[in-house]
Amino acid sequence: MNYFNEGLEDYIINHSQQEPKLLKDLNRETNLKVLQPRMISGAHQGRLLSMISKIISPKKILEIGTFTGYSTLCLSEGLVEGGEIHTVDINEELYDFQRKYFKKSSFNDNIIQHLGNALEIIPTMDKDYDLIFLDADKNNYPKYLDILISRLKIGGVLLSDNVLWDGKVLNKISEKDTSTIAIVEYNKLLSQRKDMNSVILPIRDGLTISRKVI
Repeated sequence: MNYFNEGLEDYIINHSQQEPKLLKDLNRETNLKVLQPRMISGAHQGRLLSMISKIISPKKILEIGTFTGYSTLCLSEGLVEGGEIHTVDINEELYDFQRKYFKKSSFNDNIIQHLGNALEIIPTMDKDYDLIFLDADKNNYPKYLDILISRLKIGGVLLSDNVLWDGKVLNKISEKDTSTIAIVEYNKLLSQRKDMNSVILPIRDGLTISRKVI
């Protein structure tokens, strides 16, 4: 969903850091070969993810929802030397696609792929992540909240994607629209938490930045 007119959006993109060539190639191939290519973070949001990661300088990142690996590579740009990013996705058909681009990058040794149900995998993982990015199945967003925050260091940052859901969060919601219902519930739960400070940015489909304070 666009929150600016096309001219202003172009101006913002043209005056921001440009998309690296590898990510430009990944973006293009995703749009040519993968179903629902709009799920990719894209150039503008990708540069924001990179900037946030570079500001934090994380040692450990957890990503829920790899898709074709675009956001994985953006987040990897901020890792300290020897740092690692664990990325989880349930779609085995995209595993080799992701790996192809990871191997072309300078972060191949830093990226650990996990294939399967994130709600089953996350409990087996460590509890000291500096940065977590949630961009997975929307119906389960509320279920992810507690388990992800329990894996986040105090002072760590949780990024939640698609929190405005094409503006549907403002509409009357049908009982059948389980994704929007889940997003609305997630936004409410996150905003009410005493251990997290959060702000929603109108970037693409909405991105919440939350910092764990307790």
